[in-house]
Amino acid sequence: MPLIQHLTVEAGLKAEQDLLASVCAGEMEAGVLFWQPTDRALVMPRRLSRLPGFDQASVELAASGWPILLRETGGEPVPQSASTINIALVYAPLRSEGDHGRIETAYRRLCEPICDLLTQLGGAASLGEVEGAFCDGRFNVNLNARKLVGTAQRWRQSQGGQRPVGLVHGALLVEDERESMVAAVNRFNQLCELEQRCRADSHIALHEVFAAPDFFERLSASYQQILAPLLKP
Repeated sequence: MPLIQHLTVEAGLKAEQDLLASVCAGEMEAGVLFWQPTDRALVMPRRLSRLPGFDQASVELAASGWPILLRETGGEPVPQSASTINIALVYAPLRSEGDHGRIETAYRRLCEPICDLLTQLGGAASLGEVEGAFCDGRFNVNLNARKLVGTAQRWRQSQGGQRPVGLVHGALLVEDERESMVAAVNRFNQLCELEQRCRADSHIALHEVFAAPDFFERLSASYQQILAPLLKP
């Protein structure tokens, strides 16, 4: 199987949920999924479907090439296209870690290998909010002070409720499609009477700065090292 799977956005979201279900069922201890969309969609939390203007936004955005899909994780609208590579890290923490700080630890497990690799390439990597970014958050991964990766997570109980299992997701922009992505998010927000407006220059794509042909191979190796202590002997 190739390192990066090429899937429709709908199939990619399902693949993430299937991986989460497998770990919850005890069929595997942990896993990492890299996938790249073969189509485009504006993906958002299910709660946003209750907004006034949502139905009109769905029709208009679909007509403009950005159909809306709903996801199980939180956050705000995120454009997905072939310009994006998604990373899903799924695992059950060791019981010795306890529950305190579980969410922050999960974000750091996802984000720190990306930051380390960007630093090795010569970039200025950081975590934090970026004014004007869509789906902005404290655990954005930023490159040269502009948003590169958006993150979200979802937790479930394993079968029997014995332990929590987390799905930590990152959407990394690899190619510059910032203008059309931001236009889609802003049009949705306008039609649904949301105040936020995003800016293209708040974002950056990996390949605008680095060719990095082995970026995801190196990243995958880092995640395997991180997950190794969480696997049963």
